[in-house]
Amino acid sequence: MIRIHPLPLAVLLASTLQLANAHELYNQDGTVLNADLEALFGVFHSDESFDQAGNRQPGSSAWREGYVKYGLSGSQALAGNGTLYGGFSLLSSATWGDGDAAGLSLGDERRTAVEDAYLGWRSGDLFPALGEDGVDISGGRQLVTLGDGFLIQGDPVNLGKVDLGANFNRGGAYYLAGRKAFDRTAVLRLGGNQGWRGDLMWLKSDNHYQADTSLAVANLEHVNDTGTLGLSWIRGLDVDQRYARIMGLEHRDGMDTVSLRGRGSLGVEHLEVAAEYVTQDRSGGRENAWYLEGNWTFSELPWSPTATYRYSRFSEDFDPLFYGLSRGYGTWFQGEVAGNYAGPFNSNSQVHHVGLKVTPRDNVTLGALYFDFDTLETDRGNLGGRELDLYLEWMVNDHLLISPVVGFYKPERSADRGGVQLGGRDTGTYLQLLVGTFF
Repeated sequence: MIRIHPLPLAVLLASTLQLANAHELYNQDGTVLNADLEALFGVFHSDESFDQAGNRQPGSSAWREGYVKYGLSGSQALAGNGTLYGGFSLLSSATWGDGDAAGLSLGDERRTAVEDAYLGWRSGDLFPALGEDGVDISGGRQLVTLGDGFLIQGDPVNLGKVDLGANFNRGGAYYLAGRKAFDRTAVLRLGGNQGWRGDLMWLKSDNHYQADTSLAVANLEHVNDTGTLGLSWIRGLDVDQRYARIMGLEHRDGMDTVSLRGRGSLGVEHLEVAAEYVTQDRSGGRENAWYLEGNWTFSELPWSPTATYRYSRFSEDFDPLFYGLSRGYGTWFQGEVAGNYAGPFNSNSQVHHVGLKVTPRDNVTLGALYFDFDTLETDRGNLGGRELDLYLEWMVNDHLLISPVVGFYKPERSADRGGVQLGGRDTGTYLQLLVGTFF
């Protein structure tokens, strides 16, 4: 049985940074047609390599990744009967060089495949008690999220040609993770932007790393000016046993996950607090995870600095499901090195996180992220460590992003003493540069 927990940082920059990522081709008499383009390229270097797949040697890794997503989206007003909408896109991805520092891509991956293919209907003003577009029904291949991505943020794992005992190749570009859509979905959303709202969802992955898991999701939220409270139930419906045995995911068939979460200001200016508690009822016992986070913005100081502290804890066999990036660097891939290559990976760990970011200009953000990782149960290895990441996000214009990152990671143990870093436990330097364009 092999279970590798590192997930790629799904760089949802188009939504995180509110980029313009559609070019309007036609808009007349309630008919809208857009051309969509999203392209991201990254250059990466890690002083150290990590023994996640048994194919790396001590020393550095240098590689490049890129993807281009291109397609059409649109909508059609139905003369007082709501709006039809839909989208279709292809995605081409590639990895060059050594492959990533964990050996989950090898550097020669190339793939073009359908990414989005969905249709939906929004109700408009048909149901005033539910608010504008208070009923939204959609289905097909699409990105689906839950809360802030602690459990579900699309399906972003993009392995390459790594040999894990079966074919897990999804086209590489492991870190950039352009492929995020669930293969098949049916989604019903009820309610508007305020008050009570809810979701019923069926999600089917075609990602062998996730054992092609099928899920049923029920979500209830209350939204007001001071924040959001949410309660979710996730039921594992099925897995493909061929891949589940390799990845250690047999327990997902029939597993129940319940989440209670909240995020808001509590009516205090400059404050944002967030918390989530998750419990899982699965074969072999009950697992849990939780976090508590506080953010304070010093709006009267130059560059409006925001300070963050977060504590998160994940029990020994907690299954983090389909977590992903939701609010920028550090969520929920905690640490650029740890969250992607070295671990821990939101299981069997507790994490202290301190962050600081400033905005010297409207289109520039500078940030520093510190993480302290402790493994709870060390019988199966010790993935504890410390990491400091420094980053910049520069929106050069409405369609061009540049984001360099430098990270410093020191593990508690080397690979020959129960860790995963090959060749020793020295502090390693990690460099990356992302360039993205969106139309």
